[in-house]
Amino acid sequence: MVEARPLNTSDGTPGPDHYGGSGLAARLAQALAEAGLGRGPVPWAALAPLDQFHVRGLAATRELAVELRLPDGASVLDVGCGLGGPARCLAAQYGCRVTGIDLSAAFVEAARMLTGRTGLAGQVAFLQADALDLPFPDACFDAVWTQHVAMNIADRAGLYRSLRRVLKPGGALAVYDVVAGPGGPLIFPVPWARTADSSFLLAPEAMREVLGEAGFTEAAWADRTAEGIAWFADQRARQSNRAPSPLGLQVAMGDAFPGMAANLARNLEQGRAGLVQAILH
Repeated sequence: MVEARPLNTSDGTPGPDHYGGSGLAARLAQALAEAGLGRGPVPWAALAPLDQFHVRGLAATRELAVELRLPDGASVLDVGCGLGGPARCLAAQYGCRVTGIDLSAAFVEAARMLTGRTGLAGQVAFLQADALDLPFPDACFDAVWTQHVAMNIADRAGLYRSLRRVLKPGGALAVYDVVAGPGGPLIFPVPWARTADSSFLLAPEAMREVLGEAGFTEAAWADRTAEGIAWFADQRARQSNRAPSPLGLQVAMGDAFPGMAANLARNLEQGRAGLVQAILH
């Protein structure tokens, strides 16, 4: 893991209560206990219903990792790491050394706790940091990874320049993000924003343009909107036939989260939003 300097936050992101908020560690401990994981080691994949903060969950993380083609022992920066699920996946399945950053102190604390429970603390570290002002030297990571994060950042050009700065020559950027669609304004609230004031989606072509201006070359680009719509439909069908699991994103995001997720599904279905998966060099 790469040594970091202290946090210096920027504007343009939701307040800390939107992501995690107070009492997160206690809620997680209770959820783990209710799921029969209150004591002892926890398999990293058992946390997937709780720690994959993006559409299609662990399947999307694995799909992006396959596209990224990481060598064993690669150093990876996970930007907007949340509870650390993707970072633990990369460490466990690909032998990576992962540094996860998040603006939410509650998420960082929780990610460290969960990583300790999975026995991966030797490969994965977390710290509170700002994606627009990364506290790392130039050219220090083999890959940068980000899933469902850029939608909260107004200065998209600044974000991509920041990510490019810390990549080694020949390094790769893996992106899985929500993009603006042609179907009209978003229906709010959504998982990343309660109102339009903190949502900054770009249309796919605009996103590609900003990435190119930041110095990235496209290696792979795929529209995953259809898969996302199908995943939401499958989730609804599964939930109608079984009792709610104690492990779910609502543990971190609160009781309003199911409504936010339902709005995201509607936005995808109505063409107001889309999903893009990309690898850039």
